[in-house]
Amino acid sequence: MSISPQPLAPAPRTSEDAALDLIFIEGFTGATVIGIHTSELHQAQPLVIDVHAGVPRPRACDTDRIGDTIDYGVVRERLQRLLREHRLQLLEAFAEAVATILIDEFGARWVRVKVVKPRKFDDVQAVGVQIERWAPEKPRSAAAVLHLIGSGMVPGGR
Repeated sequence: MSISPQPLAPAPRTSEDAALDLIFIEGFTGATVIGIHTSELHQAQPLVIDVHAGVPRPRACDTDRIGDTIDYGVVRERLQRLLREHRLQLLEAFAEAVATILIDEFGARWVRVKVVKPRKFDDVQAVGVQIERWAPEKPRSAAAVLHLIGSGMVPGGR
């Protein structure tokens, strides 16, 4: 039985989200100690991680500079560090940590993170979790709010 893959693009929350570019890493493989069963707590086991990070059209499209987008080489190094340093037990918490890193440290607006334990059981190809997260909406600046009020519109009003 095969599960069809999720579409790559997230559903936009706002018009600003409608034009996200996706930077991704698929099949990142590493080993770490993670789990809740005694058999999992003493020896590293393999994980396979896929990440998709949505960013508003990055300036890199115009500048051709890596500093104007998410550098997936740096993301890869950060994932390696997380595998070494985390003390989490559940794949859900690990996936949440990856999502938080992509949003907080790399400026992603949206992320999809899939974390898999391959061949966890003899009769199962893989077990895992997949999550999607949006960065928190930035509060409007005082100037933007004053502009709306001056034009007769009240933020959050009807």
